[in-house]
Amino acid sequence: MTTVFSAVINIRSINPFILVRASHANAIKPGWRKPLPVLVRINGKPAKACRINMMPVGNGSFYLYLNGDIRKTSGTSVGDRVRVEIDYDASYRNGPQHPMPKWFKQALARSPKAKKNWMALIPSRKKEILRYFSRLNSPDARARNLAKALHVLSGESGRFMARAWKNGS
Repeated sequence: MTTVFSAVINIRSINPFILVRASHANAIKPGWRKPLPVLVRINGKPAKACRINMMPVGNGSFYLYLNGDIRKTSGTSVGDRVRVEIDYDASYRNGPQHPMPKWFKQALARSPKAKKNWMALIPSRKKEILRYFSRLNSPDARARNLAKALHVLSGESGRFMARAWKNGS
């Protein structure tokens, strides 16, 4: 059942979002308190609803973060009042899995310590890194990020992906 309401697009830090009140969230999936997979349309766009995870606020409400694609498709920006259509995404099973890039697999094969630490990472961290790597377009960006990843996965202290790493994790 589709939940429909109107809301204003706000911004939190650099992230545009819509606050989905607890009453609306309960209409989507009663009692849910963790990230909630939903199908969303803003002002009737896109034609096929976009899959997004709503993030819990802590009081029963959720943040519905709006990426650039959905804002562009719907012709909206921060401050606009929009019509929101949300359905629970019952087909969600773990999100997209990105394959390990060949250049990363080869680098891990050459560094046993980095590979050991990679294998010890929690699945969500691996998924986050592989998703990040899948979006790198230029050879320079790949090389820079590969060097950072191998540095921290080899047990050295450093920063990678907005995190402080120590001892390979």
